[in-house]
Amino acid sequence: MSAEQDEPLVIRDAATQAAVPDAFQRLWNPHRMAYIDAGREGEGRGHKDDCPFCEAPRKSDEDALIVARGEHAYVLLNLYPYNNGHLLVCPYRHTPLYDEATPEELREIGELTQTAMRVLRQVSHCDGFNIGMNQGEVAGAGVAGHLHQHIVPRWESDSNFFPIIARTKSMSQMLGDTRRLVAEAWPAQH
Repeated sequence: MSAEQDEPLVIRDAATQAAVPDAFQRLWNPHRMAYIDAGREGEGRGHKDDCPFCEAPRKSDEDALIVARGEHAYVLLNLYPYNNGHLLVCPYRHTPLYDEATPEELREIGELTQTAMRVLRQVSHCDGFNIGMNQGEVAGAGVAGHLHQHIVPRWESDSNFFPIIARTKSMSQMLGDTRRLVAEAWPAQH
């Protein structure tokens, strides 16, 4: 065995067999291939015809991970959560920017956000929240064509070594289980 083969942070590029340094550990998640394949088909790239936030309300709550529906907006779990219980509040209408939302949409987005915070504190005992919107692709919006607000529950202990050292986020609960808990705790009148 050569010294080059003994290097722990070197992998072989399959195409060229050249040594490529790589400091990342791998956490295999083959179930996420469905989201990658959907992205290849152009879904959610800002076009109303393939927008996941326009499509979600047409599905069952369980299939779309919707936890609550209002008159002008609804709440669902993020498919790519930063933390357990990461919710999104979306208007039904396909509009990209906050300043283009109607007063009724803004009012309901605010009310649903407040209710979501109360419900998340009740079911997950979180210590705080990150709440925000990314407006446009340049600002980091994954689905830039449809306005959506993130509600990310935070705990004092959620900044453990895993994301910092291992560059991996550990999710302790399946999305369907989280959806059920939040939906069951959601008040009849938000």
